[in-house]
Amino acid sequence: MTPNTVPSPIDIQAALKQYFGFEEFLPGQRRVIELLVAGRSAAAVFPTGGGKSLCYQLPALLVEGLTLVVSPLIALMKDQIDALAARGIEARRLDSTLSFDEYRDVMEQVRSGRLRMLYVAPERFTNERFRAEIRNVKVTLFAVDEAHCISEWGHNFRPDYLKLAGFAKMCSAGCTLALTATATEKVLEDICRGFQIEADGAVRTGFYRPNLTILTTPVDESQRDGALVERLETRAVGSTIVYVTLQRTAEEVAGRLADAGVQARAYHAGMGDQHRADVQDWFLASDRGVVVATIAFGMGIDKPNIRYVYHYNLPKSLENYAQEIGRAGRDGDVAVCELFVCPDDLTVLENFVYGDTPTAESIEAMVRFIFDQGENFDVSIYELSSEHDIRILVVRTLLTYLELQGYLEGGTPFYTTYRFKPLATSAEILSKFNSQRRVFLAGMFRVAKKARTWFHLDVDEAASATGSDRQRVLRALDYLGEKEFLEVRSAGVRHRYRRLKAPGDLPALAKSLRERTVEREEREIERLHQVLELADHDGCQVSMLCAHFAETLEHACGHCTRCLKGTTSQPIPARKPTSIDSSTWSRAQALRDEHTPVLSDERVLARFLCGLTSPALSRAKLTSETLFGTFTHIPFQEVLEYIEANR
Repeated sequence: MTPNTVPSPIDIQAALKQYFGFEEFLPGQRRVIELLVAGRSAAAVFPTGGGKSLCYQLPALLVEGLTLVVSPLIALMKDQIDALAARGIEARRLDSTLSFDEYRDVMEQVRSGRLRMLYVAPERFTNERFRAEIRNVKVTLFAVDEAHCISEWGHNFRPDYLKLAGFAKMCSAGCTLALTATATEKVLEDICRGFQIEADGAVRTGFYRPNLTILTTPVDESQRDGALVERLETRAVGSTIVYVTLQRTAEEVAGRLADAGVQARAYHAGMGDQHRADVQDWFLASDRGVVVATIAFGMGIDKPNIRYVYHYNLPKSLENYAQEIGRAGRDGDVAVCELFVCPDDLTVLENFVYGDTPTAESIEAMVRFIFDQGENFDVSIYELSSEHDIRILVVRTLLTYLELQGYLEGGTPFYTTYRFKPLATSAEILSKFNSQRRVFLAGMFRVAKKARTWFHLDVDEAASATGSDRQRVLRALDYLGEKEFLEVRSAGVRHRYRRLKAPGDLPALAKSLRERTVEREEREIERLHQVLELADHDGCQVSMLCAHFAETLEHACGHCTRCLKGTTSQPIPARKPTSIDSSTWSRAQALRDEHTPVLSDERVLARFLCGLTSPALSRAKLTSETLFGTFTHIPFQEVLEYIEANR
């Protein structure tokens, strides 16, 4: 069957039963699949548990060629591949956890055409070898999960996503599928525009889940642990997720629950890979386990019988909240989602947002550096971040803005350094080649610098020493790796750019970029406060949540706090007042004088006192100072205003 052949509804229905054992499609699935097998691009906005993955998995089995699935979630890749394998369907992934042999095996299956589905992270496209290889593969479907990340108006904007549409074109993909569980009208418009999806190709199903009881419970910080333990002890036993903001909170709460006799474990990104995998496997196998987790947990976890989702801390946005409660009750049975509303949580969440916004001076210095380069240049994101005290994600975003505004054109990223471990002696390797190639390889080996086990090779230096070009060196490394003469790894990624035009007024350009970061900051703060507005809403809270995602309920839901309790529900307490003591401020002033110019900027000093790391603070080893994080309990803006008033 060719990509442009439309199978009859009977064929699609039969394939659903044959490959997945399902009798019927979930809402929206059939429409999306029909578009894709007809060679048309589509967007699927389905709630968590709405069956988004089937929308690319089934077409991958119906059309020839490779389905390339782009997802930022390694857990999702692993779980879906395991589930497909259980059905006798082969799919593979490329991520940082694979060994050299595993990577080589996957790519061999891709090149031979035996593999129908390949999962990769967006960052995979920064690998020049992967980009070169995937150009020669027939990519029928380019599927992008978490597609809301393409939108600045979304809750999880990632600049790498803005480039995915270009990568789809680079792969000559037959069509594109954009998938998300959380998209407002404005975000969906951005998705369709970015991936060139026609209006009738956007399929949105209802967000409303009648089996979810949505509760909001105002609590004081001191009451929260007791309230959580009481719920876990008095409600029927069931698989439970407790969401928290900080990694240390996950450990602390899990410990307190365990002390109370609850089967609870922590899960967060700071744990080792194996530890996280063990917790995840334990939770999947249990019908009563409680995982206390940051948002690192749950994405892509296929567990239909989660009975409870508690938000110990406030979520970062209504989009995050909807995605997280959507993991409950996916089997259709009743599930309870309870949000403990403690306004004091806003301080930590707001401070994270403010910590991302660079100073005006940092942005102008970075922009000036960029335009001081030649017409064609390359940069290290990490070096830019460190040199100009701007977090890495923000550096990527600023460079993306410059591309979108027509100042720069991004090229293929490359690695400055490759390292290899010989799997045979150099004499044995060289003996396999004719004289000309033997001379080239010998020259390449001579410039490699040996460490304990691995040799480090500067590709440009090797190209110069052998009188060849960079691509020949890379092809040689790939070939030697494929033939198992070497184990090859790469490092030191740099990003190529070509300057298309110079700014007429560089300070004005830097100012406009700074304004965009401040606007982003304001939107994130607004999202935080939308969560409190939902909790304080005096009407049906589920109706308000659905309206946020462009869905209108004809009647009140009957199963949210306001519908169940009406005006008897508790009011939300006010945030506790905070103050800055003069003795701590005096110590901070003395430290600022000692570490000028690092702490001379008011915003940087506020970050330091609020416990927000930055490249400059880390480089100056100020994060180990006793004053670092002294004001974590005080809103960032209060600290900043105090500093400005006491210059």
